[in-house]
Amino acid sequence: MILLLLVEDNLRLRQALKTGLESTGMVKVVYDCELGEEALDYCLKNGNTKGRSGSDPMVILLDVQLAGELNGIKAAAAIRREFPRLPVVFYSIQDDDRYFRDFRKAGILTHYAYVRKSNYLLPAMILPLLKDAISGRSFIDPEIETRLQEVRYKDEQDPMALLEPNEQAVARMLAAGLTNEQIAARMGFRDKRTISRTNGQIYAAWGLSDTNTDEKVARTRVSLIIHSRRLLMWDETGQALFQDERGKWIPWQES
Repeated sequence: MILLLLVEDNLRLRQALKTGLESTGMVKVVYDCELGEEALDYCLKNGNTKGRSGSDPMVILLDVQLAGELNGIKAAAAIRREFPRLPVVFYSIQDDDRYFRDFRKAGILTHYAYVRKSNYLLPAMILPLLKDAISGRSFIDPEIETRLQEVRYKDEQDPMALLEPNEQAVARMLAAGLTNEQIAARMGFRDKRTISRTNGQIYAAWGLSDTNTDEKVARTRVSLIIHSRRLLMWDETGQALFQDERGKWIPWQES
């Protein structure tokens, strides 16, 4: 019996999925909810019983677009930080670049499936995805894989696409060597802390806040990204890397 956590913010669809999957006799929905935050809270409360209570899920089925602060991908990433490789199956009709960026940033490599909602909502089609995810296999709908690669290529060619207009302006001034006070003055802000917050958003968008780097290092790396016009990342030794056409991270100097 597959113990399933179901996350879908459309109540009618959630009830239909629950009824359809349980009618197969192979799935028990241990919990269903509409928010990613609820799913995370449930897993934190029930995910450590190791099957003794019959309430800890073996796999999560969730929509990518949810009503709360956490979309489905961010919710799954938060859950898997606590429960590594807990199987997840995503479905979505969304074609927004941000969801594909969230998926890439989540680093989900195994025990998952990511499919188009319109193609995979029948229980007979969902069951194999659940089983494969539990077995450690992964599957991406070809259309979604194509969009993931398109977004990856776009971001590598233009890191600015990851930033909002005001963040782009601040990033350019950071690269020009301006201080927070000088940037605030140019943009008409009285409080330089506004720029500090914007800096933090830039660092997060470009993956510069994921490591224990200080402000000076982060600002320097912003400059390098601006001037190289490609999205870079840095390994634990401080080596700058970029992704080649095959998606492999290679030393920037060799480009």
